[in-house]
Amino acid sequence: MNSFRLVLFLPALSIGAQAREVDFNREIRPILSDKCIFCHGPDKEHRKAKLRLDLEASAKDPKNKVVVSGNPQDSELIYRITTEDEDDLMPPVDSGKSLTAAEKKLLEQWIQEGASWSEHWAYVAPRKKEVPKVRDTKWERNWIDRFTLKHFEENGQRPAPDADSVTLVRRLHFDLIGLPPEPEVVEAFAANPSQKAYEELVDKLLASEHHGERMAVYWLDLVRFADTVGYHGDQDHNISPYRDWVIDALNDGMPYDQFTREQLAGDLLPEPTIDQTIATGYNRLLQTSHEGGVQAKEYLAMYAADRVRNVSEVWMGATIGCAQCHDHKYDPYTAKDFYAMAAFFADIGDTAHLKNGTNSLPTRRDPEINVLSRRQREELAKLEQFIAAKEKRQAEAASPELLKEIQVDKANREKLKKATRKTMITRTTKPRVTRILPRGDWLDESGPVVEPAIPSFMGNLASEQRLTRLDLANWLTDPDKGAGKLTARVLANRIWYLLFGQGLAPDLTDFGGQGQPPDHPELLDNLTMSLLDKKWRIKALLKEIVLSRSYRQASKPEKGKASFQTPRRLPAETIRDNALAISGLLVREVGGASVKPYQPAGYYRHLNFPTRKYAHHKDQRQWRRGIYVHWQRQFLHPMLKAFDAPRREECTAQRPNSNTPLAALVLLNDPTFVQAADAFAKRILEEGGKSTDSRLDFAFRHAVSRKPDDFERKTLNQLLSTEKAWTTVARAILNLAETNLRL
Repeated sequence: MNSFRLVLFLPALSIGAQAREVDFNREIRPILSDKCIFCHGPDKEHRKAKLRLDLEASAKDPKNKVVVSGNPQDSELIYRITTEDEDDLMPPVDSGKSLTAAEKKLLEQWIQEGASWSEHWAYVAPRKKEVPKVRDTKWERNWIDRFTLKHFEENGQRPAPDADSVTLVRRLHFDLIGLPPEPEVVEAFAANPSQKAYEELVDKLLASEHHGERMAVYWLDLVRFADTVGYHGDQDHNISPYRDWVIDALNDGMPYDQFTREQLAGDLLPEPTIDQTIATGYNRLLQTSHEGGVQAKEYLAMYAADRVRNVSEVWMGATIGCAQCHDHKYDPYTAKDFYAMAAFFADIGDTAHLKNGTNSLPTRRDPEINVLSRRQREELAKLEQFIAAKEKRQAEAASPELLKEIQVDKANREKLKKATRKTMITRTTKPRVTRILPRGDWLDESGPVVEPAIPSFMGNLASEQRLTRLDLANWLTDPDKGAGKLTARVLANRIWYLLFGQGLAPDLTDFGGQGQPPDHPELLDNLTMSLLDKKWRIKALLKEIVLSRSYRQASKPEKGKASFQTPRRLPAETIRDNALAISGLLVREVGGASVKPYQPAGYYRHLNFPTRKYAHHKDQRQWRRGIYVHWQRQFLHPMLKAFDAPRREECTAQRPNSNTPLAALVLLNDPTFVQAADAFAKRILEEGGKSTDSRLDFAFRHAVSRKPDDFERKTLNQLLSTEKAWTTVARAILNLAETNLRL
């Protein structure tokens, strides 16, 4: 239909024309980690030749002469990677790994230059770097642009031109609220694309109640939020109020350190509020089972491991979960560190389901409480005030009309009180004993008992009493005495990813030896320090980034120019929201229980315990935003699955981006999209004027914020003359690549 070439430009620092010294963290450490550390790293049980190539002292030990600074020819490392003797060759032939010629040359150059060593970048606290000087002093909008422009200048490039006004408004809307802009908003900005108007638009979107929904989708991926237990029968469980809490917290601009404390340890705060109690549902988001053959100790070990994996990936960008059976192969986390982290969560009283779990829908997952949403509680408080005021007036001067109003208000109050939803929460109990399980074997209780502790190489938390989840949360977010600066760097990298499609450090959950170092470490560190200067306020950092000129670049650079922006397909939920918004069907109510839109008949036929038949909602609920769609782990909604949404069994920091015929078939045939096309066609006919041209103008204005070009107009006219139906035209427009891309 509309031809659109997807051109990607992924920015990365290149070596450039000028010779420079090899960078250990960026170029040498990844080679050693990938090819050598498995046998010569932290895991003492599998270490060969008592050699550690993750430690400078071991690598440069003069007794072994593995690395002789300044002398490649005398370095055993160079001999081992270049020899033709298969008995001496490293990596060993049977390892399945080998070094490329370029990697060998790089290692040789590094040693020749003196074999300079650096501590792993992710474990060095970030500090504010000097903003670089650039030749073009007029291009920048803020300090971020100095770093990106410096990269362009060093590589003989010019930055891409600014995106046009229409693209920019659409980009902001999809990035900040996950919904398309109204045509009037686009046209108003295009008529006055001033810096002031741009900043006012940014502020308006960040203040929108839909901002929390857009950001919450990403958070729910990280913490593996779902409406079902995952294991065995994959029964529904009660957790939707937690999702509302996340949305509200993000809308309120809750600082990330508080956001962290309330989820990990809201129950341990002094006199926790109902919202802080709901927030502890985070600790209950893991997959569970009550299958008849469940062995309690086995599943407690599984639950503990799940929590360590998630906490370390979400907050630390670390893979501590890899140390469950043995010391980490690539990073300095030990098996003891793994179980000491698990011990923080040993006080969570969530084992009742192993005895009283049910196959009902939803299943039973004590402890649970009945709650109203914050909006419902606010509405209830207003009703109470209205009733009290009216009763006072009635006492002073009786009135039949006023009495009737009071009765109606009281009836509404009772109805509202009954509109509660159950949600799983955390209650602390006597901590279970945590032992190191040799090789992760839950049947082997010979390992030593461990108490809660942070990874030993990162220090220790002094306390006269047993450490708690609150201590862990405080350590994770304390920039002075804890790991707060490291945590902030993980978050800053993910915020950059949300706005540019790629993190400055590409691997969003592994800042360790198997991850990739940041392409622009100074920029990432400064973003981190900026986040801390802003007291952990995510909205403030989002605003700073989107106000930069780097963010405003066109995503299709011209020849000889480059851009940090890339075109990319919208996330699964946004594709659905976009179609519903364009059609006019979208219900924009914020919060509430999960909803069930159309789904193929028989999709749940293999679900048992109990067997079930999917029934979609037949009222307005089916037109709610994608964030509220029922998340069935084992049988994820096919529309979401087709567009790469995760099952949420584990932390997902970056969704894949596939391009398959299934996606096109979903857009054409999923009943939700068919209904959206039908509703859009009715809008076109009712609001688009009388002529075909005016109707096409109306359709394109709402779908892609512009008029159709001559090719599009001619093609759609031909389609209309063939099919004689505007619904077909509407389906074609909703299926345009441009409709479903964030440019």
